[in-house]
Amino acid sequence: MVLSLLAFQHEKATFAFVAWAVMLRDIALVCLILFFIWRNGEPLRRFGLTFRHGIREIMLGIVLYVPFFFFAGFVEELFRALGLSVPSIPAPPFLVPKTGADFVLAGFLVVVVAISEETMFRGYLITRLAGVLNSAPVALILSSAVFAIGHGYEGGVGMATVGVMGLIFGLIFLWRKSLVAPMTMHFLQDFIGIVLVSLLKAK
Repeated sequence: MVLSLLAFQHEKATFAFVAWAVMLRDIALVCLILFFIWRNGEPLRRFGLTFRHGIREIMLGIVLYVPFFFFAGFVEELFRALGLSVPSIPAPPFLVPKTGADFVLAGFLVVVVAISEETMFRGYLITRLAGVLNSAPVALILSSAVFAIGHGYEGGVGMATVGVMGLIFGLIFLWRKSLVAPMTMHFLQDFIGIVLVSLLKAK
């Protein structure tokens, strides 16, 4: 976690350094969550960590991503029109892969981030907060707020948009009782934003 914090704050950080720092941080946090679940003797499926009907859930995630993509774009433009702040540059340099090795690493990064962030913010945080607060809607809102704050480098527009995305991912998790569809949608969002867009700009 310290490594990832230093990576995000260092102005000369490379994509590879940040990618490794983020992946190590996320894998460590998921391992900690899995330890807590194991220690409490809880089933993984309670937190959406089940691959039951996995192929169907993946296909659902792909289908749902199409309207989600356009809706997210609409929401982002709406927040821009409302005057929320935007970063001075489209994306921090450390989030843009440049070399062939960077793009391979980016492929691993978007997989790890999709799995780990959905596990942390949707599967674990919503489930735990819902148990403590006795309210799934409040847990959903709070987890989405925490998720949005973690994207502060994207400015007000980015944070607000990410918060809405978190709400949608959370609603799908609560509906399906599985993280597979949200993970699929999260992966597609990051793959397009980090890998595909960068590839198209490199050409």
